[in-house]
Amino acid sequence: MSEHIPNLNIFNGTVRRRAANALVLWALLLLILPVVSVSTASASEPVQRLVILGDSLTAGYGLSEKEAFPARLEAHLKALGHAVEVEGAGVSGDTTAGGLARLDWSIGADADAVIVELGGNDALRGLSPALTEENLRQIVERLRARGLPVLLAGMWAPPNMGRDYADAFNAVFASVAAEYEVPLYPFFLEGVAADPRLNQADMIHPNAAGVEIIVERIAPYVIALLQSG
Repeated sequence: MSEHIPNLNIFNGTVRRRAANALVLWALLLLILPVVSVSTASASEPVQRLVILGDSLTAGYGLSEKEAFPARLEAHLKALGHAVEVEGAGVSGDTTAGGLARLDWSIGADADAVIVELGGNDALRGLSPALTEENLRQIVERLRARGLPVLLAGMWAPPNMGRDYADAFNAVFASVAAEYEVPLYPFFLEGVAADPRLNQADMIHPNAAGVEIIVERIAPYVIALLQSG
């Protein structure tokens, strides 16, 4: 019968080796798991909220919400790897005075950066360039006082307003940007204005293809704005 009795020493040695291996495996897991957790957390980039204070060019006049400038800019930035949400605070027909009047409730406390796209309706109505400049100054000054990075989008007066008016109006945006040391995108409709292929029938508001051109051209300025915050 003795030949059928198992060797307990061998059996116990096997058990001890397996137990030791299990302890080593658990020790390695305890060392690795915290590292993986920290690495995953650091890889997640916080989402920045970009608000565009504007007029019909921001509101997307004549376009669907998905075709409008805020939505297309957000999609473009996300495609480039930026964690951002773009909120369109655009009101069709708004002037710089209108933007100033609604500034506090249009730009919420959760905003991280702001694009100011106003002035086109001031020019279409022939409003005083000095008044437009003063309104923009107050808008930028109040945003900067809140610690918000600002990108000022410039606008040009239509040619039918005359050379003197156009010269005075067009200089407003560079003047405000220089005074408050904020970046300036010189002309919001650059590459789109007066091109019938890129505008709606009124030749004032860009179509969907025109919006894409605006997004592509302004994107480097917007990325620099977000990185400055």
